[in-house]
Amino acid sequence: MQMLHTMLRVGDLQRSIDFYTNAMGMELLRQTDRPEQKYTLAFVAYKGGNKNGEAEIELTYNYGETSYDLGTAYGHIALGVDDVAATCEKIRAAGGNVTREAGPVKGGNTIIAFVEDPDKYKIELIQMAGREI
Repeated sequence: MQMLHTMLRVGDLQRSIDFYTNAMGMELLRQTDRPEQKYTLAFVAYKGGNKNGEAEIELTYNYGETSYDLGTAYGHIALGVDDVAATCEKIRAAGGNVTREAGPVKGGNTIIAFVEDPDKYKIELIQMAGREI
C-alpha cells in the first residue's frame, strides 16, 4: 500500500493553489472541474506526486462554499524540510501565517513549527536533520 493523498475542502480554490505553490513550494499537478457535480479538484505535491512515490494534497472546492467548520478531529499535515526557521520566513514572506515559531518539540530535540493555510488547516514543519523517529 501507498499513501496517495489527503483531501482538504477549501473556500477559494485559487487562493489555496497560490498558497501551496507559492508559500509551500509545491507544484500544481492537475486540476479537474466537474460543473455538473458542482465541484473542482486541484492536486498539489512535491517532486511530481504519486508518479514519483510522493503523497499529494487534493484541494476540493464545492461550488458556493466559502468556509468550513474544521471540527475537532482534524490535526495537521506534516511536511519534512531542511531548515524549519528558513521555511517559516519564506512562508511569512509569501503572506502565510506562522502560528508556532521554529523550536524544539516539547520534551524532545526535533525542531518543528506550525503554519496555517488560508482555510486554517494546520501544517507542521519538521526539520529532517536530527529528527527523532
